[in-house]
Amino acid sequence: MVDNEAAPVPPKTRRRRSLGFLMTLSTATDPDPPAGEAVEIKKKTRPLTSLLSRSPKNPDSPLEGSASGSNSPRLRPRTLLKSGRPASLFDSLRSSHSADEREKLTATSTLSSLDAGTPTSGGPNVQLYGDVHVSGGMFGKRKEFLVLTETHLVRFKNRARAQEVYASIPGSLSRAMLIKHTSFTSIHSLQDSPTVTSISSAEVKQGIQLNQIVAISRLDDGRPTFSIEVAHLEDEISHASSMIIQIGDPKDADLWLSSIRGAATKARLTDPSEYTKMTVERVVAHLDLDRDYDPHQFKLYKVVQRISGRSMSRSSEDPSKSTASVKYLAVGAHKVHLIPLQDTIRRTSSNVSAVSAMPAVDLASQASFGLMTLVSISVRASDDVFELRFRLPLNTAVAISLSSVSSTDIVTHLRQMLEYLRPNWVHQPFNFSGPRHLQEEPAALSSEPGDYGSFDRTLVAYSAAYMLDTSAIRYAIDVDVEDGPLVTLLPPGDPNRADYALLELLAFFRALRFNQSFHSVSFGGINLQILHGCKDFRGTDHLPFLTRSGQPLSIVGHESLSLLIQEIQGLAVSNMRLRRMDFSYCIERRAIPDSEDPSGSDPGSEICQAIFPLCRRGITNVDWITLNGIDLDDSDLDYLVDAAVERSCHFRALEISSCSLTDRSLQLILNAMLSQDATLESIDLSNNLARLSPATFQSQIGHFGLIRKLNLSRVQRTRGPEPLVAPETLLTWRLEELHFSQTQLNEQTVDSISAYLASTMSDTLKELHLNQCGLTGNDLAVFMHSMTRNPGTARKLHLLVSENRLEVDHDKFVDAVSKNMGPSHLTMKMVEYQKEDHFRELIGALQRNQTLTYLDISKASLPYDANHDTCEALQKMFALNTTLEILDISGEHAHLETAKFGIGLNHALLGLVHNKTLSVLRIEYQKLGLQGASTLSTVLESNTTLREIFCEHNDINLQGLTVLVNALQHNRAVTYLPPMHSERHRALGTLRKEADTLDQHEPSLVPANRATSTIRRGLAAVNRTTAPRFSSSSSRPPPQSSPLVQPPTTKSFLSTDPLLLVAEKWDKQVTRLDRYLLRNFNLQHDLFSNSELVLSGFVTDDEDDESKNTDNSKGKRSKSTKAGKKKEGIELLSLSTGTTPREEKDGFLFSTSAPAMGGLGVGRDKENKNG
Repeated sequence: MVDNEAAPVPPKTRRRRSLGFLMTLSTATDPDPPAGEAVEIKKKTRPLTSLLSRSPKNPDSPLEGSASGSNSPRLRPRTLLKSGRPASLFDSLRSSHSADEREKLTATSTLSSLDAGTPTSGGPNVQLYGDVHVSGGMFGKRKEFLVLTETHLVRFKNRARAQEVYASIPGSLSRAMLIKHTSFTSIHSLQDSPTVTSISSAEVKQGIQLNQIVAISRLDDGRPTFSIEVAHLEDEISHASSMIIQIGDPKDADLWLSSIRGAATKARLTDPSEYTKMTVERVVAHLDLDRDYDPHQFKLYKVVQRISGRSMSRSSEDPSKSTASVKYLAVGAHKVHLIPLQDTIRRTSSNVSAVSAMPAVDLASQASFGLMTLVSISVRASDDVFELRFRLPLNTAVAISLSSVSSTDIVTHLRQMLEYLRPNWVHQPFNFSGPRHLQEEPAALSSEPGDYGSFDRTLVAYSAAYMLDTSAIRYAIDVDVEDGPLVTLLPPGDPNRADYALLELLAFFRALRFNQSFHSVSFGGINLQILHGCKDFRGTDHLPFLTRSGQPLSIVGHESLSLLIQEIQGLAVSNMRLRRMDFSYCIERRAIPDSEDPSGSDPGSEICQAIFPLCRRGITNVDWITLNGIDLDDSDLDYLVDAAVERSCHFRALEISSCSLTDRSLQLILNAMLSQDATLESIDLSNNLARLSPATFQSQIGHFGLIRKLNLSRVQRTRGPEPLVAPETLLTWRLEELHFSQTQLNEQTVDSISAYLASTMSDTLKELHLNQCGLTGNDLAVFMHSMTRNPGTARKLHLLVSENRLEVDHDKFVDAVSKNMGPSHLTMKMVEYQKEDHFRELIGALQRNQTLTYLDISKASLPYDANHDTCEALQKMFALNTTLEILDISGEHAHLETAKFGIGLNHALLGLVHNKTLSVLRIEYQKLGLQGASTLSTVLESNTTLREIFCEHNDINLQGLTVLVNALQHNRAVTYLPPMHSERHRALGTLRKEADTLDQHEPSLVPANRATSTIRRGLAAVNRTTAPRFSSSSSRPPPQSSPLVQPPTTKSFLSTDPLLLVAEKWDKQVTRLDRYLLRNFNLQHDLFSNSELVLSGFVTDDEDDESKNTDNSKGKRSKSTKAGKKKEGIELLSLSTGTTPREEKDGFLFSTSAPAMGGLGVGRDKENKNG
């Protein structure tokens, strides 16, 4: 037996060996031992220190816990190998022994002290072994013997210790190589805190399971040696460690690196290391907190993050001191998350070096990065290192240096996610460098295309990457429009701001790139000024260098242009189906004349600079550009004229309304546009400073033979008898829209329009705008007779003649209406009637008219409130007319002028009980009050054709709203009724002012019952729901024995209880209103049958009728309220799961063809024309 304790080495022999003692390595093998020679095994009496990590798969190992101390020391076998000089320190087990000898060796050797799962000579094959230098910890670099098997990477103090476990390893060169070293192990932690379990120097686990390896990377520490870092993680205790191997020969370093990577990959495939349930739940909770968890896209990996820069100076004494940590890399729906390991109890020991907290660096504070901000992916082929670079707009790119054995899987999944989130992008806006096998496009995650090219998916991804609220960006998609589908950016969803932020606009622009689902894009009315002049010099990833077909843009100084120019160009060149772009009123600026800017530094609107050079070069198909409301200066005109003279631009429209054009600039544009005579379809020159000369303008506009839309509204002209547009010119066009509003028309121009209306060339005309043109009733009668083809048959035309002098020759206009002459749609707003008889004659003509289906006579002004005869005529018109479908009789309430019909209108509305055709009624600003609400409720109980009623701003209080909702309970036709938000705001404001007035008095001077009498009067009126008017008896205060309020001060009562009570009652009625409107919508669209609605809770057979709760008994009212609470809660739950007429996905509002409903939060949007 050989004693395990080695003789002490003299101090002078304990000095650290240098790299010069490393021997030349080769792959030669040891000769086999002589046949028949027995292998002698000698045992030592010293207990064996565990050399390998305990395998979790063998918890019942007989040696589990043997290191904790035993009364009987265990013996450790030691194999005496055949002496002889090995050919190389890296000999392979495959050629050192034959299979028979290995069986014999296993049979004759007894390894009694190895942990379960420790590789033995009969276990996994040894792949590679040899002497290496390992650095780390407080003792610096040490020389150790490393063995790589199929499942483990094992470290020994020397070769002799390795031979005791793996008999196939040949003997060393000399006895000196077997000298034991007293240095500690060099595993160092990558975590802020080491493992929970206290580890003594005698119990260091020196074996690394290959399936626990996180990353294998080559370190560049500035030394002449070649360093390899092996990081591994024990998931069960969340303990991460690393080992740095230093080798002097680069060939040997490459051999070790490739061998460990190959063995680790094979081990992961054979026996993958699964994540603990606690780890997965913690990571999922982190993603849920960031609203980024998607079970279909979720992926989890283990990585090593290393901070480069100041933390890794080349003069560092030890590469293990660089800032690195093992983290979880989670890929969510839209972001990449770097999540640290779970914190553990900090317990240090003499042989485990705990790394201190990560020092402050540039990216230390950020743990999540948006996928859409990924601008570069670099993968190193030689090891597991890869780098991701993320960049937010206007910010410097952030580089994340990572390493992982799953680097290929991570990079592939990231590229798949980017393709999934940007499915239409032909050229992804990120750079990729890596091995050749990763250069090919990865397989798609999903082959199912989303709606409109997955536009919503891409927009949500950009919003999440830019850390935006997705509900703030609102847009509408219209299909049934010219050049549709049309996507329109609506104003922000936040009512507290009117304009979008810079990142919100960039998200919308970039989500539209390469999306060929849209043929038109509208930014009309959206302020893009924040992008004007804003430049991003910190990256080029957002620049559109190529068109969709791959043609380079080659724009001089492209990087120095503003974001507005770059985004418009990126949108125009990436969508070859895009034909129309609307920038109306997008830039709030004033054009600077040359006299004020002699240097010429004014960049102009930048929209012309962005789009017209592309049109001139023919690299975009956009040919309809709307620039209304943008001041165009000389630089803008240069770009516009330069493109207009090119016939290849094939412009279809010239829309430059309200652009501050002078005589010179307008003539310059018109002369340049003569080259587009074969394609121009629309001209809009309205509201400019220029004065048109009929003779000159006639010669210019006569060249265009395909005009469909002409807008000459608010145009100044020179004096003369000539018509503004000659009839011979009009007769060459098949117009669809003709606008002369706010332009004074002389007699010759009226005759010219009449001649055109009488011609068959005008059969395509759909809209004729003649508002505020100074027309008389006779002129209007002439137009109506001219457009009529067959008396009694309506002309499909919308005629707008608001604010004209129709009282002049009014009888001729009324005669044309009574004889069924004219269009099907007529708008005549703000007509001032000096005599009420004229208005009554018009109403009488409408009783007999059989052609009008749309009539707007809103804001009509009468000298006084409508008298009894006029109201009777209105009632008959409501009852007898059989063609009107949409009627607007709204009044007007302004500071200087008020227009309403008076209280008699309430009686006239009863005629709607007998109406069978009217579907939309607008009756706002008519001061209907509670009596008008009662009248409308009577109409709702009988009428079955009304679908939408707009009756807001009529002083309808809570009691009136309750009456309307009660009537709607049994109505199955109405799908829109306003929730009276303006009335609610006014009522609460009045109550608050009254409370403030009473609070100005001292409480001691005002009795409690008197201080609250006014509030009691209001609450009494609230509780009565069917009375036609307020009763004076309701103001009597309750008896003193039952005070209404308990708080000691008047202020607390007035500022809290009444306001909350009124608001609560109003919300209750709005909730009921929403439920009934949703029920009717579902019935009309065949979403549910009536019986299904009863079962789903939208309506019940014994539904509580609010009108039954008007009993004066307080006890009965309380009992009814308690009985209805549970049922009402069930109905509200059903409402939350029902189908609404507006679809809302991820916070974005989509317009549908369904009618909107009031009070649901998805009511009619004024900006959304399809609402």
